[in-house]
Amino acid sequence: MGLVYVDMEVYRERGVEKTVRFLVDSGAFHSVLPWDVWHALGLEARRSMDFSLADGTLIRRRLSDCRFRFEDLDVPTPVVLGEHKDAALLGTLTLEAFGLMLNPFERTLKPMRLMLASVV
Repeated sequence: MGLVYVDMEVYRERGVEKTVRFLVDSGAFHSVLPWDVWHALGLEARRSMDFSLADGTLIRRRLSDCRFRFEDLDVPTPVVLGEHKDAALLGTLTLEAFGLMLNPFERTLKPMRLMLASVV
């Protein structure tokens, strides 16, 4: 299975906009903005969280909110504020905000089949 990348615009409300090439990481919940990107956007940390890496290492990262634009869609989502060596990752929280999912066979993003339950 290969790697899947996608270009998306990111921006802060009434702020500058940047195009970022993200690695789509279906194993990551949050998206990660590289240090230079979130600094250029002027994002500020709202809180911190601990994350476990694949090797079990625990790291602490700050989070903020950002807007993402892809094709004709525009959504707000929480983001991890990356440090100097952190890569741009697109996590499942952002994908679900767009109503998109990763098709690993075609290595593309496709609309999710959304379900809605009713209570009688």
